[in-house]
Amino acid sequence: MTHTPRVVVIGAGFGGLAAAIELLRRGHRELVVLERADDVGGVWRENTYPGAACDVPSPFYSYSFAPNPRWPHRFSRQPAILDYLRGVADTYDVRRHVRFGCEVVAATYDEATSTWQVELASGERIEADVVVSAVGQLSRPAFPAIPGREEFAGPSFHSAQWRHDVDLSGQRVAVIGTGASAVQFVPAIVDRVAAMTVFQRSAPYLLLRPDRAFSERHHRVFERLPLTQRAERGTWYGMVELLSVAWVYSRLIALVLTLCSRLHMRWGARRKPGLLDTIWPDYPIGCKRVLFSNDYVPALARDHVDVVTDPITRITRTGVVTADPEGVEREHEVDVLLWGTGFKATEFLVPMRVTGADGRDLHQQWADGAHAYFGMTVPGFPGLHLMYGPNTNTGGGSIVYFLEVQARYLGDLVDETVRRGRPLQVRTDVARRHDTWVQRRLAHSVWTRCDSWYRVGGSGRITTNWPLLGAQYRQQARFDPDDYEAVSR
Repeated sequence: MTHTPRVVVIGAGFGGLAAAIELLRRGHRELVVLERADDVGGVWRENTYPGAACDVPSPFYSYSFAPNPRWPHRFSRQPAILDYLRGVADTYDVRRHVRFGCEVVAATYDEATSTWQVELASGERIEADVVVSAVGQLSRPAFPAIPGREEFAGPSFHSAQWRHDVDLSGQRVAVIGTGASAVQFVPAIVDRVAAMTVFQRSAPYLLLRPDRAFSERHHRVFERLPLTQRAERGTWYGMVELLSVAWVYSRLIALVLTLCSRLHMRWGARRKPGLLDTIWPDYPIGCKRVLFSNDYVPALARDHVDVVTDPITRITRTGVVTADPEGVEREHEVDVLLWGTGFKATEFLVPMRVTGADGRDLHQQWADGAHAYFGMTVPGFPGLHLMYGPNTNTGGGSIVYFLEVQARYLGDLVDETVRRGRPLQVRTDVARRHDTWVQRRLAHSVWTRCDSWYRVGGSGRITTNWPLLGAQYRQQARFDPDDYEAVSR
């Protein structure tokens, strides 16, 4: 290996940009970022549904090294976040390293040359010393296995693939799913539609979202007194970490949050008798993702909105069929079908084929659930680094905070690779010991108390979430050269 390792970063969202900026800062300029789309932005480029916004305050849902004094809102909408990412890419001169329209289909480690062969959908191959996967956990839409899904005659699309050419005005709309996306787009479209039926399998806990518009006065203060923006970031860091404390340590705090959610949702449902009982969750708070919204429950309380909790049995050409507890079926006729059913969060790196040393297949190695050392490196895959990998999601904080930790770790790993002159892989005993510790901590967490997208369906293994606080991840996920062994030539 030369002193200028060739690095391929896959994806140009928050994770990919963080990785690229850190490597460029350290002088590693033999870098190419492969992005399948035509712009940077990741999920914030793809998700353009009405009402799309972040549920983490923008001063904290942004890079610490690139504060934005001109956020339009405390909880920014999708266009502002995408603009921010575009601006960061320009400011740190990342675009010159990005190849757009390049979809990666496979990455194979070549033991003869100690390099990675990265294959694109076009058939082109790129040789690299280090491969960084920054494809994220929330990039592939998930659809439930409901019979007849393809038979619906009207427009039907997922929130992550929103069809802006479909006019919802005066239409009878069905919404399947009540997750984070649905909670945002339902109130955004409720005034346009003639009727809306929301099919709820599992109700979310909802807390007040303390949003506000930032005025020009706020912008001037943030620009002239940067300390005020750092103070805002620090304050919100403490607030969102409090949620993690609730899930990890304090059932008392969780009880308080449950009561707050109950009061908030009761107020929103007050105009429709019986609605609160219909939408109140039947599992402990924090077991599934807690959502923040001020207008979702009031939208459900509208006269032309109906919430259906009977299970869906099938989709027909004209609507959705449900069955009541006695098995009696009913068809709900609709004109448009909207899927707010989330993402395949536990299928890491799919559909890419990743082959490591000795021909081992990464997805086979992860058959019972993905696992990696601090979510970043895997034994038998030298020179492969993951951004937002297994068990690095946060139950209450900002993933951008975690990504900065991972980018710093990547920089240290590449620096050590150059120093040793050979590819590095995490030691099997180190990775196994870490995974055992993570799963032991998770076994006593609130996330084991219900089924959710945090868990692998077959094994029940929690593959997404970090078991402790964000600050503890930052403190523990520090690169130690002794954790790695150099690959023999």
